[in-house]
Amino acid sequence: MELHILLIFMIFAAVVAIEVKDLLSSVIAVGAVGFALCLAFLILKAPDLAITQLVVEILCLIILIRATLKKDLPLVIEGRWVFNTFVTLAFICVFLFFAWVALSELPRFGEPIMAVGKKYLAEGTSKTGSVNLVTAVILDFRAYDTLGEATILFTSVIGIMAVLRRPGRKKQQRIK
Repeated sequence: MELHILLIFMIFAAVVAIEVKDLLSSVIAVGAVGFALCLAFLILKAPDLAITQLVVEILCLIILIRATLKKDLPLVIEGRWVFNTFVTLAFICVFLFFAWVALSELPRFGEPIMAVGKKYLAEGTSKTGSVNLVTAVILDFRAYDTLGEATILFTSVIGIMAVLRRPGRKKQQRIK
């Protein structure tokens, strides 16, 4: 049930992002879709994907908000700050509610939730030859997943460095 509500919220936020007139509101609506996707990953028992989605979403929001702040602020200029504050508080309340629902579904710490974990513990050392089971799981059983997460984080860091770098002019040497 929670997943259906999140999907409806994501569709609604995506339509808002497309139809809204100013860029900053559109960026915030796209961020709402990304954060709802993060909560959906938590509901689907994929905390590693949720953490990756959260990191990438926060970094993308920082970049997009920085890019749009100087270009487009009609709602602040027109004096609609009461409406903006209300919408922001409503979004925070909805987000915190869904976060509470998703986090309450997580199992207690140390409690195994899947049969795959038992298989890793039972056969990890013999199948991989690794003494450390954490290393065996990360680099053997889930190598492609780990490679994908590392690629996403690396790309996010490079993107942030590209946006936040200080633009400057290179000094040209005069030919004498």
